[in-house]
Amino acid sequence: MLKRLVKKIISDAWINRYHYVLARLASFWYRHPSNELVVIGVTGTNGKSTTVEFIGRMLEHAGARVGWTSTASFKVGDQEWVNDKKMTMLGRFATQKLLRQMVSSGCTYAIVETSSQGIAQSRHIGINYDVALLTNLTPEHIEAHGGFENYKNAKKQLFTKTKFSRRKKIQDYFFEKTAVVNLMDPHASEFLSVGMDRSFGFGLDREVFYVEDRPRSLIPVVAEQVEYAPDSTTFHLGGMRWRIHVVGRFYLENVLAAVSVCRALGLDWALIKDAAEQLVSVPGRLERIDEGQSFSVIVDYAYEPAAMKAVYDTTKLFAHKRIIHVVGSAGGGRDVARRAVLGQMSAQYDDVVIVTNEDPYDDDPMEIINHIADAAAEAGKKEGVDLFCLLDRQKAIDFAISLAQAGDLVLITGKGCEPVMAVANGQKIPWDDRTAARSALHKVLL
Repeated sequence: MLKRLVKKIISDAWINRYHYVLARLASFWYRHPSNELVVIGVTGTNGKSTTVEFIGRMLEHAGARVGWTSTASFKVGDQEWVNDKKMTMLGRFATQKLLRQMVSSGCTYAIVETSSQGIAQSRHIGINYDVALLTNLTPEHIEAHGGFENYKNAKKQLFTKTKFSRRKKIQDYFFEKTAVVNLMDPHASEFLSVGMDRSFGFGLDREVFYVEDRPRSLIPVVAEQVEYAPDSTTFHLGGMRWRIHVVGRFYLENVLAAVSVCRALGLDWALIKDAAEQLVSVPGRLERIDEGQSFSVIVDYAYEPAAMKAVYDTTKLFAHKRIIHVVGSAGGGRDVARRAVLGQMSAQYDDVVIVTNEDPYDDDPMEIINHIADAAAEAGKKEGVDLFCLLDRQKAIDFAISLAQAGDLVLITGKGCEPVMAVANGQKIPWDDRTAARSALHKVLL
């Protein structure tokens, strides 16, 4: 409430200056910790948290000491804990404090998930990045940024910031400023055009790359002869046959992003391959919930159309009869247009759609639910037959589980492993879709 009042009274220009000065002050207060770390900034629309964790796990496998900050979790050396703040990037002082803790615990690498909203509020200022990585770019947070171009340019600022940050010497090694970009993204060339010291690009099967006028120094990391299976993904890369134990194209792109970063940091192919083949699925991302039932239950964080499409594509790898989908939308206060798209997609791909509450913030949760349900109904679903609206998320999950028969797939999307639900007046109530699913299964199996 106070923030809204301040925004009405003070101009955006003054608020932006305030954010900038605060970020500089935070960095000064904690003695510029990023100058003592190799910092990898990860931005994009989808897959950021997974990519952050994959980079960290692979560097740890190589013997490095690592810290990270992401939507899903925080890590400082041996300590790791869940992010329950409902923020991708913490405030400037909190982020700089974490970076200082990483230095104090002996970390060499810091991996920072860097959101467009964090950049717009100068939370990246005062962080000396060495590597900037773009996972992908799709329309998201458009209302918050005032249009897609503003959203894209906010992401691009990470690359510009990295390019012009002071180069470091750590452990007698000078780190070149490096761009890592998804070459299959239609905006890849714009991010590569920033002109870093080096550029790495990752992609699949020599598909048509959107990159025009690529830098001559671009180093490709391209997986070829890709084969997807229900329990693994295999491909050729670096003259070797790889078999990773994460499933689906989207996970593979995240792995390739992490592989590219590891190559940029000087790791050899054999070590990177061994590290990648040790990776396991990230909590809350295509996570299977198995309590001995005769049908499948999958929990996933996807809450916007591109990520949801990736989930649907991956479910094709799993044998199933019907898809019973518990769906919401990414809460109140942003991206209202997404709700109808998710409703249409649910009608297209799901056999049964159950629309429920997710993170309403200060919006009316039933209004959000109705936006999605109305779109699903317009696309052919019939309320009370294959379309249901339940405000209580636990009851919605209970109902989905009660409908499931042998061979069905119950899909629960929108929150993944998030430990809280954001409701009105800034409150966060304890919540976990995985716990809710297990509770529902126990009721059916008893």
